[in-house]
Amino acid sequence: MSSRMTCELFAVSFDASQPQRLARFWSGILDWQLIDDSHDGAALLPSDDTGFRIRFLPTQRQKVGQNPMHFDLTSTSLEGQQQTVARALELGARHIDIGQTPDDGHVVLADPEGNEFCVIEPGNNFLADCGFVGALACDGSQEVGYFWSEVLGWPLVWDQDQETAIRSPLGGPKITWGGPPLMPKTGKQRLHFDLTPPAHSDQQTEVERLLSLGATRKDIGQGEVSWVVLADPDGNEFCVLTSQ
Repeated sequence: MSSRMTCELFAVSFDASQPQRLARFWSGILDWQLIDDSHDGAALLPSDDTGFRIRFLPTQRQKVGQNPMHFDLTSTSLEGQQQTVARALELGARHIDIGQTPDDGHVVLADPEGNEFCVIEPGNNFLADCGFVGALACDGSQEVGYFWSEVLGWPLVWDQDQETAIRSPLGGPKITWGGPPLMPKTGKQRLHFDLTPPAHSDQQTEVERLLSLGATRKDIGQGEVSWVVLADPDGNEFCVLTSQ
C-alpha cells in the first residue's frame, strides 16, 4: 500500500503525572531532543528521520497494572548493556520483577513513573539493525498486528505462531505483538499511539477508513476535543489528530 494512503505514526504518547520530569528522564537515556509541547506536556524528537516522536501528556490518573506496551533498548556489547542500565538507574529508573528468570539476558527496569522497559542483551538478531530503540513491544493478537500494518502501511516483518511485527519501510524501530494470552485491561492505558492523516486527506476521512479496517469509537471522557479517540481490535485506545 502506498504510504500516501496511510496514517503517519506521529507519536507514542505517555500519560504522565509529571510530564516534564519524565521527558527529561527519557531524553537522558535516548539522547533525543527535548521540546515543550502543548497543555503543559513535553515531547522528544528522534535523533534521525526513521522514528516517531515521544510525547508526555499530563494526567491525574495513577498507573494501574503492567503496561501492555514497552520499549526494548538494544545493546551492541555486554558493557554497553551495563552502561545503559547504569545510566537509567542514575536518572531515576529501578529494577523490577515481571516474572523474568535469572537466565534471561535482558534487564527489566521501570522509569520514574513505573513504566516498564527492557535493556536487551547483545546478539539479539531480531533487533540487530533497528537502532538503540529496537522495538516497541506490545501485548496483542495476530489480528491487531495485521490491523496496524494496514493502518500505517508498514509491512509485516514477522508473522509466526500468532506473533507479529511491523516496521516502517524507512527503517527504525519495530512494533511487535506477542500473541495470546492477552493481559487483562486495567483502565485507560498509559501509552498510546497518536496518528495524523495523510497529506491528501483529512481527519474525518481517515477516521472512516480506520473504522472500516476494524477500529471502534472510544469514549474515555475526552469531551469536546480536536482529536478523535478510537480503539484497535484488541481494545487499545489511540488518537487521530488533525493534520499537522
